[in-house]
Amino acid sequence: MSKKILIADDEANIALSLEFLMRNDGYRVQTAANGEEALRQIAQFRPDLILLDIMLPQKNGFEVCQKIRENPAWNGIKIVMLTAKGRESEVAKGLALGADAYITKPFATRELLADVQRLLGA
Repeated sequence: MSKKILIADDEANIALSLEFLMRNDGYRVQTAANGEEALRQIAQFRPDLILLDIMLPQKNGFEVCQKIRENPAWNGIKIVMLTAKGRESEVAKGLALGADAYITKPFATRELLADVQRLLGA
């Protein structure tokens, strides 16, 4: 059974290109356009990994990351912060909240795929 990835990004063109990239690599993919939707998708879809933007409407990526880490049932979910917010303090905050990786936009697709494969043990 293929691993599942949730893409939480409110920019449709980015979500679409990430979805194509991940599906092409054999993953099952769902998308969410805001933080509330991302949390609902996590409960229903049970992803193995989340590509999580920080600047999301309703709940931002930091809040979503914190909610995931507060729920023991979601302990195994890997979180990759994928965002334009690249200041050192933002990276530190994301990692402190429990993100497994922090990648700033723009990013190299090859590096992103390598991180996803590493985190999922593929």
